[in-house]
Amino acid sequence: MSAVIVNKYRSEDRAEVDALSQRVFGQEWVAASARRWDWQYRQNPYAPKPQIWIARDEGKIVGQYATMPVRLVVAGKEIDASWGMDVMVAPERQRQGLGEVLFRTWDDHTGASLGLGLSTASHRLFQKLKWPEVGPVPCLVKMLSPKAFARPGWPSFLNALIGLVARPYLWFTSARMPEDVDVRHITAFDERFTTLWEEIHSKFSFAVRRDTTYLQWKYVGLPHVRYRIVTIEIGGVLKGYAVYRHGDEPRGRVTALVDFVADPDDRMAFPALLSVIEDEAHKAGSDKIRAFVMNSAFRNTMQSCGYAQVPSTIEFVAKVNAVPVGPDYYADTSAWHVTFGDSDQDR
Repeated sequence: MSAVIVNKYRSEDRAEVDALSQRVFGQEWVAASARRWDWQYRQNPYAPKPQIWIARDEGKIVGQYATMPVRLVVAGKEIDASWGMDVMVAPERQRQGLGEVLFRTWDDHTGASLGLGLSTASHRLFQKLKWPEVGPVPCLVKMLSPKAFARPGWPSFLNALIGLVARPYLWFTSARMPEDVDVRHITAFDERFTTLWEEIHSKFSFAVRRDTTYLQWKYVGLPHVRYRIVTIEIGGVLKGYAVYRHGDEPRGRVTALVDFVADPDDRMAFPALLSVIEDEAHKAGSDKIRAFVMNSAFRNTMQSCGYAQVPSTIEFVAKVNAVPVGPDYYADTSAWHVTFGDSDQDR
């Protein structure tokens, strides 16, 4: 490893990085990455230049660790941070410690190192480095149709019976929209969203800054996914937003609640958002709604509205470097706000 040098990505590295990506991930992955590359690395409002670490051996690129810089609220302070993503090592250099060198270089140059949706290999490496274990991000699901209760491999008559039994439950747990709530579908974020964030961010002990500029880049400006965005207003004042999309999966149609913000202590705003999402899911013919939600106050509200927590597939690690935090900070994540929309999980 003594011959390896790790430094920042240069514009002239693009072709060689793409060639390495094709060797590691395949041509389809390279094509998908190309569609979002400028958005992800050149248009990020918190990174005017790509924040990518490159490992070179005698000038040849043998590894990469790409990151997504963000601003992060940590225990009342706002710091620079970054999500790690798209790590790769040349096949002939794997299992030689190069991945660890890339991880440590990234960690040495950011105020907080964040990882979401980790591969098995990455998760093992974080454990080896003794990073705090704060995941997985809990997954919550709300069933909307009898089909959602069907189990693969069960006889059709048994699934039909379960569907009949489920109908009263579905009616009982269906959402009711509170009165005096105005619902708006939007295609762009305005300055009111920064105001909303400034009003409620103190409720979170850990959360990516969700101001207007970030939201516009993250959920409107991206070229590879199309989201729907809904807001709620009470008395003419913006109280929350939700980002979502509908999609077909092998076991039915799913509405993914990708991201949202509201005051977690507001007993009207967040339930109203959930009601809107449920109504939109029904209109789209979805069989269930799925969300990944770290914050316990939000989860409690969701469970009171008929959501159930199920096993999660989204591992999560975080290591804060810029401000001092102790083991208790990582042990109590109840006021952390992390969703599926953080990082770049939705591709």
